[in-house]
Amino acid sequence: MSKTYNFASWNVNGLRAVLKKEPSFNEIARELDADILALQETKLQEGQVELELPGYHQVWSYAERKGYSGTAVVTREEPLSVRHADAVLAHAADEGAELVAAAATEGRVCALEFERFWFVDVYTPNAQNELARIGVRMAWDDAFRAFLKGLEQETGKPVVTCGDLNVAHEEIDLKNPKSNRGNAGFSDEERGKFGELLDAGFTDTFRLLHPDEEGAYSWWSYRFNARKNNAGWRIDYFLVSDAVADRVRAAAIRSDVFGSDHCPVTLEIEL
Repeated sequence: MSKTYNFASWNVNGLRAVLKKEPSFNEIARELDADILALQETKLQEGQVELELPGYHQVWSYAERKGYSGTAVVTREEPLSVRHADAVLAHAADEGAELVAAAATEGRVCALEFERFWFVDVYTPNAQNELARIGVRMAWDDAFRAFLKGLEQETGKPVVTCGDLNVAHEEIDLKNPKSNRGNAGFSDEERGKFGELLDAGFTDTFRLLHPDEEGAYSWWSYRFNARKNNAGWRIDYFLVSDAVADRVRAAAIRSDVFGSDHCPVTLEIEL
């Protein structure tokens, strides 16, 4: 018998900072009321915070570098198993393994197995100014795509993956596409890899339900009153295996939630 799940994903850009703001992180988490809440850019080491979320299990992935990157998942249902970024590294091509290895130390993945599906939280490496890290990014994208397909093939379970993928796929996904063409997050290389991920058998749930919606963004620069003017980018996603795309019931961007330069994105799906 299938069950309807409510999922949420949020790049908090420093969880300790969000915990000090109002409304509090715990209040926002309660309001989102997700069965699974994925976080990116927690910027924490183990033991630096205690999240008081009764009824939730917590899974963390920490970067070796202090105050950098990091992911976490809080889930009502206890996972059967958990994998981290070293599992992505295992899928890297020989020529990209060294590049992926560097990103794999940055706490970028929490992959949780449940009875009916995999839930994968990811914080994709940023290509950086002037695409200084584009080699790492390309190698990572290839390895991550192979990792997701490997989960499907190994277990026969569909995959729900979410997080800050650090790319706006199409011109509709950012306010100023022409002036940003070729910049990190909107380079032809990054957009191409995102297309390869979709072609490999994954569906962008927001665009599935809102194919023509403009002005729907999940990240805004702290500069130039970008959020006030809604000069943003849609770089936070929920993707699902094509096999369960017809079970998506709702997908939303919660631009009413503040506390970070990103806002949460949500998914309702029957699995």
